[in-house]
Amino acid sequence: MSRIIAIGDVHGCATALQALLNEIQPTRDDTIVGMGDYVDRGMNSARVLEILCDLISRTRLIPLIGNHEIMMFKALQNRGSDLEFWMMHGGNATVASYGGRTQNIPQHHLTFLSHCLRFHETDSHFFVHANYVPDVPLEEQPDEILFWQHVKEHIPPRHFSGKIAVVGHTPQGDGDMLIFDHLHCIDTYCYGDQWLTALDVSTGDYWQADNNGKLRAGNLND
Repeated sequence: MSRIIAIGDVHGCATALQALLNEIQPTRDDTIVGMGDYVDRGMNSARVLEILCDLISRTRLIPLIGNHEIMMFKALQNRGSDLEFWMMHGGNATVASYGGRTQNIPQHHLTFLSHCLRFHETDSHFFVHANYVPDVPLEEQPDEILFWQHVKEHIPPRHFSGKIAVVGHTPQGDGDMLIFDHLHCIDTYCYGDQWLTALDVSTGDYWQADNNGKLRAGNLND
């Protein structure tokens, strides 16, 4: 049976990401939805992007774009204050993972990031990086909400579509997902010595890995 599995904000945590994928063993019939923020803060963004690029040949990968990828693109295009802003928000760790030079970022990593999506939806769920306006169609969501607004600042009511929202962006300091009937936040603060989460949205099964490769699993209904 095919699965739809969302993976929360990776933030350079390559060991945790690889441990999760080793455990999940995604097939060509599965869909993996990356929630964005693959880069910055953690130690090995370069390796994270290489793992994701390789994953494309093994499964159906749907990567969303997060605010950290947006910052990265602006910095690489404009330099100046945009580069300084990126460095202040974890970009320094990303550059360090490429040997300290942005020129070392390979083109296939940039191509991968350029193809990341604003949102994804299924018959029962939709996936956005940060937050949403409940009475606005997904294709019309404003950038400042979709990529930047934390759910701790505003927990929206159910979207008018009736679908369950899956979001990242708001790190859960205790390492546990933030779960409501209509919204699941799966950014579980891996770079802050907590967990990286993968959630099968159909069954409620989830897997988590930390930066040492330690694993734990459960089900939202337990």
